[in-house]
Amino acid sequence: MVTDPELKVKGLQVLTDVLGAVQAEKFVSLILREPFDYTKWQRGLWPRETVGQISSNAMRHRRLAKGQNIKALRRTSGRNSRGQQH
Repeated sequence: MVTDPELKVKGLQVLTDVLGAVQAEKFVSLILREPFDYTKWQRGLWPRETVGQISSNAMRHRRLAKGQNIKALRRTSGRNSRGQQH
């Protein structure tokens, strides 16, 4: 389990990675500005999918994101796919 500050950092990183810095900031601004009921909102996101399908999609995206993060780390550290310095 992650701490609240860690969750905030990870959440903002995901938003920034997916939306870009400007759109991520706009998204956060919209959430803070408008009355927002997360429970009602999330119930309408995937009305035709089962909980199992949603979970499977989330895990697939998590694996993809984790793989992209590893590739990015290797690029920034100068390591190749085998972890060797180049």
